[in-house]
Amino acid sequence: MADLDSVLCTGPFHLALRKAIRERGLTLERVRVHLARRGVVIGVSSLSDWQTGRCRPVDERTVGHLEDVLGLAPGTLCRLLRDSHGRLADVGPVAELLDGLGDSDPRELELVSVQQRIEVGDDGRLARMWLRTAIRARRDGVDRYVARFYGDQGCDPGLVRTRALRNCRVGRRFAHPDAPAIVYELVFEQALRAGETWVFESELVDPGAGVCAEFAFGFRYPAEQCLLEAQFHPGALPANTRAFAQFDLADRRHAIGDLPMNSHRAVHLIASGVDSGVLGIAWDWR
Repeated sequence: MADLDSVLCTGPFHLALRKAIRERGLTLERVRVHLARRGVVIGVSSLSDWQTGRCRPVDERTVGHLEDVLGLAPGTLCRLLRDSHGRLADVGPVAELLDGLGDSDPRELELVSVQQRIEVGDDGRLARMWLRTAIRARRDGVDRYVARFYGDQGCDPGLVRTRALRNCRVGRRFAHPDAPAIVYELVFEQALRAGETWVFESELVDPGAGVCAEFAFGFRYPAEQCLLEAQFHPGALPANTRAFAQFDLADRRHAIGDLPMNSHRAVHLIASGVDSGVLGIAWDWR
């Protein structure tokens, strides 16, 4: 396994951060406390997402304080975040919103099964997203699931409608002021014991989005099985459909393969044993 100095030179950012935290012998809670003493308020959920590659920080000042906490030379981690134009990658709006929830911890549950189906209308826009989720509690007291949504171009997060369908209700909800992102709670009205499972359904409608050409799911929790499905209107059929994966939101896309459309004008992607990264379906319009 590469040592810390090597990873700091080659990246990626999340691996360097994770190794630096381990070498320093700190828990994420202790990192949070050290940052707070420097006037930087960051939740454990964001730190966890940063070190697993699910998202990246967007504020270079915060990363500078993180380098100080971890005893790294100034600019060591910032360098791994900058793109070819010297800017920090802007992939953190969802993490910022998760901090607003305060008690959102990705270690408290795992996904037994996540099923998401989008319906694409005759205008090529997202008409509806249906979600059916089965979770398993990793500790006593789990009573909610935190859902995330990052909209297509033209999405106004204030207009996005979320509705509980079965075995849950919508709890707190936060919309980002500068990005098409929302996070919201689906509350079970029943606290689970460690090892117990729960199944619930919800839907989401984004009335302000433009024409969509992809559908993806980012794994914040380990998932035993994931099913993504895209259903197309007969008046708006794509020229082709394909599956893709990303190691994290800042990583380049990796093609998985073409997806054949069935007689019901739908395509799907199934994956098992996934604990991080992004899986998605993309298409080109005729």
